[in-house]
Amino acid sequence: MAQNQMQQVKQSILLTLSPDPNLRKPAEKFIEQCESQDGFSKVLLEILEHSGEEITLKLSAAIVFKNFIRKYWAYKDDSIADRISLADRNYIKSMIVDLMLRSDEQIQRQLIEAVSIIGREDFPAKWQNLLGNMVQRVKEACSSYNFIVINGVLQTANSLFARYEYEYKSEELWTEIKFVLDAFAQPFTELFVWIVKLVPEHMNNPANIKIIFNSLYHCAKIFYSLNYQDLPEYFEDNISIWMSHFVELLLIDNKSISRGNKEEASVLENLKSQICENVGMYAEKYNEEFEPYLAGFIQQIWNLLGSLNNEVRYDLLASNAIRFLSIVAERGVHKEIFEKEQVLNEISSKIIIPNMEFRECDEELFEDDPEEYIRRDIEGADVYTRRRAACDFVKALAKHFEKPMTDVFSRYIESMLRSFAANESQNWKSKNAAIYLVTSLAVKGGSVRLGTTSTSDLINISDFFANVIRPDLERPDINQLPVLKADALKYIITFRNQIPLKEVIIPMMPQLIRHLSTPIIVIHSYAANCIEKLLTLRDPAQKSLTLVKPDDIQPFILPLIEGLFGILQHPGSSENDYVIKAILRLLSLLRERLLPYFNVILPKIAEKLNEVSKNPSKPNFNHCIFEIVGLSVRIACESNPKAVTSFEPIFFPIFQNILVQDVQEFMPYVFQIFSQFLEMYSNSNEAAPEPYLELFAFLLMPPLWEKPPCIAPLSRLLQGYVRNCSKQIVSMGKLEPLLGVFQKLIASKTNDHLGFNILNYLILFTEPTALSSMMKQVFFLIFQRLTASKTFKYVKSLIVFFSIFIYKYGAKALFDMIESIQANMFSMVIEKLFIADGQKVTGNIDRKTVSVGISKLLTDLDDQFLTGSLLNLWAPLLQTAIAIFELPEDTSNKNEEHFIEIDENSTGYQACYSQLSFAKNSQYDPIQDIPDPRIYLAQNLSKISQKHQGRFNPLINSMDPGAVDILKKYCTIANVSIY
Repeated sequence: MAQNQMQQVKQSILLTLSPDPNLRKPAEKFIEQCESQDGFSKVLLEILEHSGEEITLKLSAAIVFKNFIRKYWAYKDDSIADRISLADRNYIKSMIVDLMLRSDEQIQRQLIEAVSIIGREDFPAKWQNLLGNMVQRVKEACSSYNFIVINGVLQTANSLFARYEYEYKSEELWTEIKFVLDAFAQPFTELFVWIVKLVPEHMNNPANIKIIFNSLYHCAKIFYSLNYQDLPEYFEDNISIWMSHFVELLLIDNKSISRGNKEEASVLENLKSQICENVGMYAEKYNEEFEPYLAGFIQQIWNLLGSLNNEVRYDLLASNAIRFLSIVAERGVHKEIFEKEQVLNEISSKIIIPNMEFRECDEELFEDDPEEYIRRDIEGADVYTRRRAACDFVKALAKHFEKPMTDVFSRYIESMLRSFAANESQNWKSKNAAIYLVTSLAVKGGSVRLGTTSTSDLINISDFFANVIRPDLERPDINQLPVLKADALKYIITFRNQIPLKEVIIPMMPQLIRHLSTPIIVIHSYAANCIEKLLTLRDPAQKSLTLVKPDDIQPFILPLIEGLFGILQHPGSSENDYVIKAILRLLSLLRERLLPYFNVILPKIAEKLNEVSKNPSKPNFNHCIFEIVGLSVRIACESNPKAVTSFEPIFFPIFQNILVQDVQEFMPYVFQIFSQFLEMYSNSNEAAPEPYLELFAFLLMPPLWEKPPCIAPLSRLLQGYVRNCSKQIVSMGKLEPLLGVFQKLIASKTNDHLGFNILNYLILFTEPTALSSMMKQVFFLIFQRLTASKTFKYVKSLIVFFSIFIYKYGAKALFDMIESIQANMFSMVIEKLFIADGQKVTGNIDRKTVSVGISKLLTDLDDQFLTGSLLNLWAPLLQTAIAIFELPEDTSNKNEEHFIEIDENSTGYQACYSQLSFAKNSQYDPIQDIPDPRIYLAQNLSKISQKHQGRFNPLINSMDPGAVDILKKYCTIANVSIY
């Protein structure tokens, strides 16, 4: 990259911050173009290095650099040239650590993340000096007490090693951890001890002690990462050093660094919280080694909990401290600590109930940030909350002391419910805590997705619902005591598998629907979520079927539609994930029963789609909208493919606008729905209208194919065009550009199968004369890639392609084509591809295609196989065909799509291609005219055996006896003989 572009890069980086899209978008495009040029990363680093640049520019450049590294450092698709050259990579690694340690805190944070990304790919094998460099920098920094460098190194180490907490065990991982421990464990421990010794002399200096505690906090986090996979020998040998200092740090009380802030945890509280997490890990995983220290930590953490009030800043510390006690209680090693009734009473009154109580901050969250409240309360994001920790503590204690725990808590529950009954408006928090206690005691197993799967025999779920929960749902005022309304709905969500469906839940449906109309976001979201969860209850007898049947919901269709769509009119719920998922489940369950309501549903969905396309911000919500469109098309067109024309006037203008405005988040979805539309025209044997043809040239534009999320849906869309419009494609002169797309795709290990999908459709639906002049070049490209970079996926795709080519043009055409490229190569194709890997092809249609292709090879090339080098391959090839026939059929049930969790598919934009479950392409069967390929094989073998009587029987008998018996069975079924 030329140095004279430096000024333009600076200006463009600043313009990317502009709120004016007319300035911002061209700047973003320019930066994107620069990314493909060598030296771009050097320019960014020079901006960061230059002390005279303004902080806004430097911070923006740091973010651009970090995102550039994230996008391209680990890019593995070999269809695109490496965006970062080897020279640039080496330059970055030589500069970034020193630059990071010299930078301001905000910029340092971005560069630390960049180092972490590079480290994930290159460390340690391609960046062996990284750790040594960091250790050396720390040693130099200690001599000058330079904590900017010390903390920079510690944060970098923490970001590098954090992945050890979630990586799967492997030899490669063990090797890396050993490398890290050998180079880092000892100097790291020495650094930790050195920093701890600084604490006493700086306790009265708030600025210094804060920096020191921050360093110790990073040390504690690194300790957790390095010890997570297994207990390293070094840390086992030095366990007393770490544990004694952890105890020492837990005892520290320094109010000066957190005085006056009740909301935000101080660095000391974060440090103590991490220590609780560390010793909790040791108690859970390394019991034998930790046993000598366990009693001391139980005492210290118990005392620590007693010193904490209910201020928000102590939340994480309290939850980690309680979690440590939960781990100890669940293991049951120290039962004597917990089993006394007095202790259980003390635990209940001083730890569990106070930390379960609904606090003022929870009330504020309920009202002011309902989305976060919901995320914590029903989505399982409350992992680090006091209430979740207290609930887990109850479950841990109940594991060993279920009866005494239930007895103790029953008294508290009765007391809290009496308090509520005495003054409902004042004491509703008592009932809230009682419900949480019951839930904690009752739930023994389950998940957010499945609900509760096992419960305590000592708690009657249905009676508690009838006596305590139901009255809150039946209150005439749907806005009265809103938190208890939410609790009641959550109770149904939690125990949906235990509360009788037909007797209790279905009759309660009008109450659930009634709560959709409240303006309170938490309540109407819970009501929608409750309905959605009920619609996905599985029938215990037939797991692929729903427990709630369409007849159960039929009386409530209109109120449900009105209630759910009504929520989307509320400003705070205009893009409500729970509501849109409930609409999708309703559509999936009722299907054609909703057709009379499409004139209401589809315009509302189109209106919402048009609205969110202007500023896509909720990935799951938007994914569901497109799922609803796809499912609606499928439902309407199942019996009448021509019904697709009723969707085009509604959605075509919106889709066109998305493409014109380059709304990248939505383009993969639009291509999938366009594909669905086109496939409906193919199913009805009608030509696609002119607007589709006008779009075709746009789909071949190279920039589109540079966007990974677009590649798969674009490939499918091109298949639809080839199937429906092949003559128009040829007449428009677009066949060669289309083959250019195929060439680009098969050069990629990631996308080669998509290239073959397009090529297969070209073979099936394009006039042979149109392809004939290009076919030899196509085969040349295919073999070139096979020679240069053979993968199992590529081979399977190639075998299917050869089989389709054989079916369409004949086995002799394949033989002649391959031999024209290289003499005697056909025998290698048979031996190294069909025989070696033919039976590994997966999918019922692909297996059928390959089996018919092999059958035609065996019977149409009889003259070639009976002479020369191919003779010895005939019997093994026949045995391969039989092996394919005998593979078990793929029986995956399409009903499973009703139960798909949308969150699993679409975790965000642009990271990957998000397949629409309800707009999938039903795979086309190119061999429709051959219903049973086994009979087809037997009949064709019979014919050629008559032509060459006695020649094939010795070859057949040379196969495994089992294969011979199976072939005889095929002949019996086909009522033929082999002579």
